[in-house]
Amino acid sequence: MWHVLSPDHAALRDAVREFAEAVVKPLAPEVDRDHRFPTEAIQGARELDLLGILVPPEYGGAGLDHVAFTVCIEELAVACASTAVIVDVHTSVACEPILLFGTDEQKRRWLPPMAAGEILGAFALTEPGSGSDAAALKTSARRYGDEYVLSGAKTFITNVGTAGMYIVFARTGGDGAAGVSAFIVPGDSDGLRVGQVFKKMGLNGSPTGELVLEEVRVPAANLLHQEGRGFTIAMRALDSGRIGISGQALGVAEAAFSESLAYTKERNQFGQPVAEFEGIQFTLADMATRLAAARQMAYHAAALCSAGKPFTREASMAKLFCTDTAMELAIEGVQLAGGYGYVSDYPFERHFRDAKALQIYEGSNQIQRVVIARDLLR
Repeated sequence: MWHVLSPDHAALRDAVREFAEAVVKPLAPEVDRDHRFPTEAIQGARELDLLGILVPPEYGGAGLDHVAFTVCIEELAVACASTAVIVDVHTSVACEPILLFGTDEQKRRWLPPMAAGEILGAFALTEPGSGSDAAALKTSARRYGDEYVLSGAKTFITNVGTAGMYIVFARTGGDGAAGVSAFIVPGDSDGLRVGQVFKKMGLNGSPTGELVLEEVRVPAANLLHQEGRGFTIAMRALDSGRIGISGQALGVAEAAFSESLAYTKERNQFGQPVAEFEGIQFTLADMATRLAAARQMAYHAAALCSAGKPFTREASMAKLFCTDTAMELAIEGVQLAGGYGYVSDYPFERHFRDAKALQIYEGSNQIQRVVIARDLLR
């Protein structure tokens, strides 16, 4: 079924688009070039209540659904993919686990400041020796009375160093998924420190790096859900997170397409705009068609999630297709712009660099194929 945005979702899209065009987009080249955190963009998102878009009003959020969340991330990503992933990770894999699995006390303590943007959240699952095989993580959590002591190292953590709270996954039991638990760890905890912050190919405004835990003590009340249920929390968070990454991919793809369309209309060769050449027109037609299909897949997965229906397969399909689309359209954008596509004075090469990460994080696209196939064969 063709998904059409409701009037409320369309109004949200227009509001976020206006903000993104006015505030986020002008900053994007500088944020990318200087590898700096987009402070002004995140402050603006905070003032628009975008950091609490999924958080219910009783905890200070907007209380909107996952279609609204996808639309929000998409519009931010059209302007700046770095800003979009900062908001996405905070919302989907930091706020939502507390919303879905937290106690009333945990929700009252953490969700209001996170929804207000006073605290950014982060998700600490990946380790140097366990990426796609997340159940093999080695970070330990030992209980001593009313506290847990966490020790280990995490890597490829988005929002590292800027987050005021980390959802940390650690081993409380034996081997495998059943031994993993989840903890809410304040960013200022003693023994918690930032390791290397990576220099990346793209998404340069979004800090990504290592998080080191050296005998970090957290209250037992910061255990999320129950001991041994952390892997369930992680997988549910990643399912929802893949919807957000699909939205981010739509934004990058839309930026690559719209800028390619404008450029080919303006660029003259052989006495006419290059958009008048049939070969260019075919490329633009294919780009527009693939983008439309990707948007439908992302919105469909988001609508299923919003309705409380199973959506794991659809989220993985959307993540796979949307991120591959973003990469494909970014490549075409560089090609259509020719030599100008390869220089940093134009945005095409930035979209190319930003798009590649989308195929890797929140579960690589190879892992998405595993998830989809397992669901089909179940």
